[in-house]
Amino acid sequence: MPHHGNEEEHGSSGSRSQGNDQENEPQKPVIHDNRKVDPKTGQARRPDQERATAGDSDSGDALSQAEDILNSVQVPAEESVAQGVGAAEAEELRNDLRRLQAEYVNYRKRVERDRAVAGEMAVIGVLNSLLPVLDDVDAARQHGDLADGPFAAIAAKLEAALKTYGLVRIDETGVEFDPTIHEALIQQPGDVELDTVSQVLRAGYKSGDRVLRAAQVIVAVPA
Repeated sequence: MPHHGNEEEHGSSGSRSQGNDQENEPQKPVIHDNRKVDPKTGQARRPDQERATAGDSDSGDALSQAEDILNSVQVPAEESVAQGVGAAEAEELRNDLRRLQAEYVNYRKRVERDRAVAGEMAVIGVLNSLLPVLDDVDAARQHGDLADGPFAAIAAKLEAALKTYGLVRIDETGVEFDPTIHEALIQQPGDVELDTVSQVLRAGYKSGDRVLRAAQVIVAVPA
């Protein structure tokens, strides 16, 4: 199609439209590594190496990159001297890197420990919320409502699923009374030498070494 006007004006208008499209696009952050010594080779950096390093730093996890750099960095003193860095300064740099690596390792261990504790507390919270449901299941079983049928199967599956998360039931009789897992509601004299659990009124539960709820029991005491 013929057009009127100067072709340079059409070209400049097209360039302006492309420039506006580029300006509307979101700008990605650019990370520049200004270190004068390459952490991987220990050699002094040249401008072309700095540009290559800046391009490589855009990929990968930041913490993983930091750990790789700290684990791989080796700066021989003689090479440092050859590149104009004193032996004392090189040793100081190595000490700083070792200290930074130790701080990072301690931080990672602390994060992993906190994550494990948070997961354990989440599981314990769910188990505690289901204890009243288990009490209802016990009451229904004692009244014969769960002798057979689909509800009995559902209750059995629920109890089996909770066991996989470390839930342990405390309902043994004839064992020595332990105040850490038993709560004595009634004491009765009996033919025993030690305080013994004679009857469980309400089952207790624990998860691992943590007691979620002590069992309420009747205790037989020496006469």
